[in-house]
Formats: sequence, structure tokens, C-alpha cells
Amino acid sequence: MGNAAIALAALKAGVNVACGYPGTPSSEIIETLSARNPGGVYVEWSDNEKVALELAAGASFSGARSIVTMKLVGLNVAADALMSLPYLGVTGGLVLVVADDPGPISSQTEQDTRQFAAFAKVPCLDPATPEEAYQMTLAAFELSERHGTPVLVRPTTRICHSSIALDPAFDYQPHPVAGFERGSRWVVFPRRAYQGHLEILERLPQVMSEFAASPFNAILNRPATGGAAAPAATPVGIAAGGISWAYLLDALALQDAEQQAALPELRLLKVGTPFPFPDQLAADFLTGLGEVLVFEELEPWIENELTRVAGACHLPAIIQGKLTGHTTLAGENTVTAIRDQLLGFFSSSQPAAASTPAAATSAQPTVNLPARPPILCAGCPHRASYYAIKRAMRGKPGVYCADIGCYTLGNAMPLDMVDTCVCMGAGFTVPQGMARVQPDKVHFGLMGDSTFFASGLTGAANAVYNQTRVILCVLDNRITAMTGAQPHPGTGIRMSSDATPADAANALDAAAILRAMGVRQVQEVNPFELQATIEAIREAVRFVSEGEPQGPSAIVFKAPCITVSKPQPAPEVDQGKCTRCKLCIKAIGCPAIVVHKGDVVIDQQQCYGCHLCEQICPQNAIGVPS
Repeated sequence: MGNAAIALAALKAGVNVACGYPGTPSSEIIETLSARNPGGVYVEWSDNEKVALELAAGASFSGARSIVTMKLVGLNVAADALMSLPYLGVTGGLVLVVADDPGPISSQTEQDTRQFAAFAKVPCLDPATPEEAYQMTLAAFELSERHGTPVLVRPTTRICHSSIALDPAFDYQPHPVAGFERGSRWVVFPRRAYQGHLEILERLPQVMSEFAASPFNAILNRPATGGAAAPAATPVGIAAGGISWAYLLDALALQDAEQQAALPELRLLKVGTPFPFPDQLAADFLTGLGEVLVFEELEPWIENELTRVAGACHLPAIIQGKLTGHTTLAGENTVTAIRDQLLGFFSSSQPAAASTPAAATSAQPTVNLPARPPILCAGCPHRASYYAIKRAMRGKPGVYCADIGCYTLGNAMPLDMVDTCVCMGAGFTVPQGMARVQPDKVHFGLMGDSTFFASGLTGAANAVYNQTRVILCVLDNRITAMTGAQPHPGTGIRMSSDATPADAANALDAAAILRAMGVRQVQEVNPFELQATIEAIREAVRFVSEGEPQGPSAIVFKAPCITVSKPQPAPEVDQGKCTRCKLCIKAIGCPAIVVHKGDVVIDQQQCYGCHLCEQICPQNAIGVPS
């Protein structure tokens, strides 16, 4: 079937990683990839669509080619990752196959993925036949790598489940994996997001230009069939996309002789790349036309885009379709329905006024403000956790995938301990994709306790289920710190309760949950006990690196945020012992440790008394005065 054709195209493209979540009409893609796997492809059913997309993103960050499959409503689950990924870009081709379900036949909505593509600003390909689904999947990998962006392929139910004779013979050649290269581009801080948005806006016109010349789009001219007896008239345009294009060609071919004789000269537009819309091709199509009828399933995407182009180019063509009541408003199109709508249009067309959306404007910043990057607070336990990992991994190749929260700030120097940050939950899932294509490295997943309960459970379950060798780190500071110290399930405090951390018996325990989920090695540490924490990390590295596959290891770094803890006595620097090596500053970057008149001193107003610096100083020059 069409789904098998998509799977075969992915194999021909050398796909390295394939993952998805089962949902009709998309399920058979992963099943075919598993059945036809030549042995070099990592294939998994992920435990939800968000996990699947983030895992594939991790593999693509590392240079692998990845394919992710889901149905239309599954994209809602994966939307968080989809919206962030175009801002970061990809290295290896990342193709997201989202099967839409007009009807709907087996879904709870009729949402249109073409609109999601425009919302996320990712190119979208819309196959008209199963054979074209095969060709578009191949093209999508190339397009993704050429422009460094995820690419959507949007087959619909009749494409996915149509049967075709397609079994191309080829030897699977895995796409070469270059490996992950560290850099600030992978961490979606506000400044990176701003730059990424500019990159998207630069990329889309380039893709649009390519789409204008793409073989997946076409203008066909069909002369009037009435011969010399047919009166001269302005050509009529008909546009269609997806399976509706195939239906249109069948409907035109099935007209009887009398109906054929009544047809005027027709100009046909096939739209196989709905976003970014091929504006120049559309303008060429509309030039000289009086009326245009549009056939498409679900939303009036092509109809709206043609109306926009006509207005922008001051072309008088009147665009008709769903919005004017000329074509099917909801559900599937059929050959019979399109034939009947064509006859009705040609016999009694009633032009509708076209509308042109207002031009969008965007304000550009006019004031260059000084950069004030956020930093971890003095006394933050995340600083101690990152430093311990850095010490334990000294001399070993590691990749550190963080999540959204205070701990994302660990990317800054001197810690430099965050390689990726996509969206909530991705801290546990992105490293799983990386681990599948770079097993020679140690992959850490890092997220906070609040995020663990919000989005981390599915990623942890996925690692256990698929026996993935990653180290899952819960940086438990007992609160949702970055957004204002709100409670979460790990605190036991609810918005509607007067409970406190001391008597909240319903607090969930991250370590216990991880054990219950099947993580075989779970350790709890206080990150401010530096040496013990380093040893725990080394033990976790041994667990995931040696012996038979045992799945993930987990470490819960447990120490409270300064917003929920009392400050301890602040240490001081013994200037007689201090050699001014500044290791305490260079190693952890605590804002409470400063240089004043050439001496290294501790700002007593900022220090929270975590005593991490005492354990770092090689001269034992830092301590609390007796």
C-alpha cells in the first residue's frame, strides 16, 4: 500500500532511525520498515508522538537521516517539538510523515496538516498518488538536508491505504552519520530563537523558488473539446492538490461526449507543495484567467493562497471553492462529487467576490540594548550537579541534552554543559536518538523535577522499554524555579491545598517512580557533596557502557532551590593561602565569587553558603571562619 511505498522510499534514502506512534492511517509505515529492515536501521514504536519526534531530532542533530510517523492528531502531541525544531535546524534529513484523515474515517477531527506546516514554517509535500508519496519521501530527505529544516509529508487516508505495484530493487546503503558537533545553535535561548526565526524567513523564499520549478507542481493546458463550434471564451482555471488532483483527472476523463463538448478551454494547476506556496507558478497560472475553481480536501488552503496571489499581483481572476460553496466543505472528495461539481460550475457559475488579506507587517527593533544573559543563582544546586558531571566525565566523550528550566543556563561558560535544548520532555528523548547512532559516546538527559512530572515520564518509559543506554538525570530542586517557584507533584503541594512540604504525604518521589518504571540502577545524591556525587556519576557511566544492554541508569540530584531553603553561613577566602589561581571562578562561575582589588573574595550578600567552592579550591583557602 501507499504506506509501504513511503517506508521503501525511506530505506532507499538510507534512513538511519525510524520511529513513530501507531495511529490509522499511518501505522503501516513503521511496520513495513520493521519488516523490511535490512539490519542497519533503528526502528521503534515510541510511547508517544512527541517522544518520537524528539528522538528523531536527536539523531538528525548527529547527522543521521530520520523519519517520524504519526496521524493528524498525533501532531498535536508533537507540536511543542515541531514548533522549536525549525528554529534550530537539522543536520541529517528529518522527514515527518503525518497522515491526514478526511472523512474522518478513523479519527476524532479533520484537522489539516498543511496549516500546521505553515504555522511551524516547515516545507510541506502533498502527494496525489501512492507513487508520488514514494517520490516525495525521497525528495523530502534531500530537501531537509539542503535547507537544514524538518520537512512534512502529508499523505491522506486514500494515499496511505491504496494498493500499488511498487517493489523497487535496491541495496540499502545507510546514510553516513557525521556525528554531533557542539555549538550554540542547538540551544534555543531567546537570542538563538531570534536568529533562528531570521534563518527561517531567509530559507522559505529559497524553498518557494525551488517549489516553483518542482515536478510535483504543474500547469497543464487542456483545449476546448467542442471544436470549431465552441464559442471563444476566456480560459477557465481549475486547481487541485493531493488526492483531489487524481480525482480531478479521473472526473475529466469520465465526462460523456455531450459533457466533453460543453467544456471550455481549461488551464489546470497541480499543487504538490502547499507550503511554502509556489507563488510565481500560481501567478503564471492565474494570468489571463477569469474564474478559477479549486478542489482540495479539508481546509481551503489552495483557495486562500490563490486569492492572496491574485490580490498581490493585481490579477482579476475570481477564486471559487469551499469558501464560495462551489465545492465540498468537509469530508472526502470523490471522483463522482468532483464531476458533478464541475458540471454545476460550468452550467451555472455564480462568481463570488474575492478577498485579499491585509499585508502583514513586522516591527523591527530600533534600540540595541546591552546583552544581559541569565545565569544560575549563587547557591544553585544545578551548578554543583553540572560541575560534578563535568569532573566525572573528564577525558570521556559525552553529550549533554537538557530541557527547559533553570538548568538550561548550564550551557553558559564556564560550565558549558548543555549541548541541546528543544522543548519540555526532550531532555530525556533527544539523547535516546543520539545514543542509537553514536553508541560510542555517553549520553546524558537532564531535566528538573517539575519537568520530570510534566513531560519526562514518557521519555523515561521509552528508554526502559527500548533498553536505551542513556543516563537520565533529574535535577530535583524541590520546586518549579524558573517560572516563579510554583509547586508540582514532587512537592505534594496543590494550588487548592494548604499543605506544606513537611506534611504533604502525597508528594511523588522521582527516584521511586523511576525504579517502578523499570530503571535498574537509580541513585540519589546531594550535588553539594561533590566527591560522592562524582563517584555516583562514574558508576552510572559504567552501568550504561559495559556489559549487555541493561537500559538506562538514573541519578536524582536532590538539593533545594535557594527560593525554598535558608542561607547557610557564607565562607570566606583566606588571602594568606589563596594563590589567585581563580580556579573557583573559572570552574563554576558562581556570581558570588568576585575579584576585588586583585583578591578573590566572596560577596557575602550574594553567597548562600552552598560550600561548593570550598571543595574545589586546591589550596583549601576557602572556608567558614571559626
